[in-house]
This record gives sequence, structure tokens and C-alpha cells, in this order.
Amino acid sequence: MAEEKECCCKKTKIRNEKEYKDLLNRLSRIEGQVRGIKGMVENSAYCTDILVQVAAVNAALNSFNKVLLGNHIRTCVADDIRNGKEETVDELVHVLQKLMK
Repeated sequence: MAEEKECCCKKTKIRNEKEYKDLLNRLSRIEGQVRGIKGMVENSAYCTDILVQVAAVNAALNSFNKVLLGNHIRTCVADDIRNGKEETVDELVHVLQKLMK
């Protein structure tokens, strides 16, 4: 299910079509929201209106992180643990610490 390849010291993951499309769709929506905020600044929109839109982008990014993290735990982390690769747990803890800053 979760295929990983080592290439030049970089890990990669082959995602199934549904996961791939979902992640890209979410990122496209976020990208559009950010472009909208840029337009608001360019058009001298009121500060609080911009701040509300920035909060929406932050929420969308947090949602993206939750989906990606959930997929990562269910596939990469679970597979690595089954294969005795315990250092993956340390990697996950490190990533969670970064996300919780």
C-alpha cells in the first residue's frame, strides 16, 4: 500500500489516485484563498476582513496537515513499524513537535 523509495537520501511516497487528487484539490483551494488575500491587500480591503480570510487559510492548512498526517500514520508509519523500523516513531514524534509549535 505505502510504497517508499530511497533516492539520493530522499524518501518519496507513491500515493493512490484518490489521496493524490484530494491533497492537490485541497492545495489548489488554499492557493486560491491566498491569491484572494493578495487581491484584498492590493485593493486596500479593511484589515479585519483580510484577517478573517487569513484565519480561513490557516484552518485549511491545518485541515490539510491532519489529512496528510493521518494518511502518513496509517501507511508509512504502520508499515515501518511492522517491518521493525522503530526509528520511524522518533521521526513522527519530531514532526509532531514541529506541528505543535
